[in-house]
Amino acid sequence: MRLPVADLTLTRRQALKVLGAAGAVALGGCAAQQGSTAGQGAASAAGQDAGQGADQGDALADTDAGSDEPAAAPEPAPTTAEKLLASMTLEQKVAQMLFVTPEQLAGVELATKAGPLTQAGMADLPVGGVIYFSQNIKGDQQLRDMLSGTVKFSRASGVGIPVFTATDEEGGSLVARVANSGFFDVEHFSNMWWIGQEGDPTRAAYVGNSIGFYLRDIGFTLDFAPVADVLTNPSNPVIGHRSFSSDPQVCAEMVAAEVQAMLATGMLPCAKHFPGHGDTRGDSHTGAVYSCRTADELHECEYLPFQAAVEAGCPFIMVGHIQTPNAAGDGLPATLSHIMIAEALRGRLGFTGVVISDSMSMGAISQNFEVGDAAARFVEAGGDMVLMSPDPWAARDGIIEAVTSGRLTEDRINESVARIIAAKQAAGLVEA
Repeated sequence: MRLPVADLTLTRRQALKVLGAAGAVALGGCAAQQGSTAGQGAASAAGQDAGQGADQGDALADTDAGSDEPAAAPEPAPTTAEKLLASMTLEQKVAQMLFVTPEQLAGVELATKAGPLTQAGMADLPVGGVIYFSQNIKGDQQLRDMLSGTVKFSRASGVGIPVFTATDEEGGSLVARVANSGFFDVEHFSNMWWIGQEGDPTRAAYVGNSIGFYLRDIGFTLDFAPVADVLTNPSNPVIGHRSFSSDPQVCAEMVAAEVQAMLATGMLPCAKHFPGHGDTRGDSHTGAVYSCRTADELHECEYLPFQAAVEAGCPFIMVGHIQTPNAAGDGLPATLSHIMIAEALRGRLGFTGVVISDSMSMGAISQNFEVGDAAARFVEAGGDMVLMSPDPWAARDGIIEAVTSGRLTEDRINESVARIIAAKQAAGLVEA
């Protein structure tokens, strides 16, 4: 049975009343639905006219009866995203596209609380998200207070849009910041490889359900999981048993089940690392990595779990710093490649949610691209949120400079921010 999933498409349906008949009309925009009060105003005005006298009413009736012109449809009410975008400066919009560590926000070596430094950092740069690692977890209540405090400060900054609070909680012994901290009484799982070996998607769903519930209870709203990489290279130094399987179909079934189950808890999942890190022979943390697959080979193998995640309603997909010389052939890591993000992920796979980069501090990017240029290139390629730039302020300025120079348009920025707001509505951070 398919569990309910969040709807993050950027459309809304507005019921319009024309000449007394209820007609549903599909309109472009973001996910929020709001009823128009224009029809009520028209009815009130008509009632006042009728009360002014029978003769005037008869004249109006005659005029209406003789008119062949249909009544003009009322303007649809603006969505929450449209209202927020209209109230935001370009700087505030671009800040929403940044995902930082608490240390970057507070300007300290190690952050374990949300205090005045976090508050000042958020006021200066009202970012869209904050990611937490094992070093930030020193206790149960400490983490809860840190998360709630950061969200509180974000509500008081910029235009009052709360941040995503995120972590990497894949499950297993390799990457599970909360479960492996020792401070929380939560269920521990085998690495996802062994979940996949069982061949039962309900096991992956159980993992997603359990992790989603305990992360949400603590105060997280986004989990950078599940891993959707197919482990086709057993000597891969990065993915290993974080992957569900070397079989793309098994991976697809497990990823879809975990995504659906996590969404049902109210937690937002993020499938990673597109276009697939399981075939690579390097580590993008330290330098450039390559996948030698052709576009067709990627579509037949690596893309299958990501396609399953898209169809399951996954609101986020993380793009890795993986060069694909036989698929894209543009000499760029996927994070900066229009071919891989705009054409493959959005076009071929039909993904309409939030595209987030892998950490832009990794060597594959930081050793080869200037900070501001890398951020602008990512947005040009079709990305929405820049994760862990080495200098978030420089990343912001790089994107703004790209807009002021005409390299990017503000409409392109609005597209990304609208997707981010839609995801925050799905997480309950922004009123729908």
